[in-house]
Amino acid sequence: MPTTPAVPVSATPHRLRLICALAAAAVVAVMVVVAVLLTSSSTGVVTFGLVDQVAMVGLGVFIGAGVMLAGASRVDADAEGVQVRNVLVRHALPWELVRSVRFDRHSSWASLEMTNGDEVSVLAVQAADGERALVAVEGLRALLAAHRAAHPRPVTGPLLYEWEARE
Repeated sequence: MPTTPAVPVSATPHRLRLICALAAAAVVAVMVVVAVLLTSSSTGVVTFGLVDQVAMVGLGVFIGAGVMLAGASRVDADAEGVQVRNVLVRHALPWELVRSVRFDRHSSWASLEMTNGDEVSVLAVQAADGERALVAVEGLRALLAAHRAAHPRPVTGPLLYEWEARE
């Protein structure tokens, strides 16, 4: 009986991106207000001028970009493997290294359990995204199952009859 091929999966954290965009906009707005209120004056020790106002706006844009970076996570998977981009770290993993795709009941995000016992967080699949997260996890699990069906692992270790022969 032929099986249908698993479709590629791409996921991003929609709710987290929205929250990051709102927070970044708020940071930039606050820094613009501070820059506008920072008029040319002298406190006796420090003199504030136009350069300081521009620097405050630039600092706000820089901090806002850093906040947006928190929502830039992504996962892309196909029959060859899975690519995970978290906040600052990227992983390109073949399916041979993945033991399971985990998304426990009380977890905030999904994770990949590796064959060596390590775990790779998949921040792109957030529990806050609800149904989108479940669809992504099911897709990742289907790709892993399809890879295992196409590439069965050889039997390792002693077989049952070898244990009986030793006794």
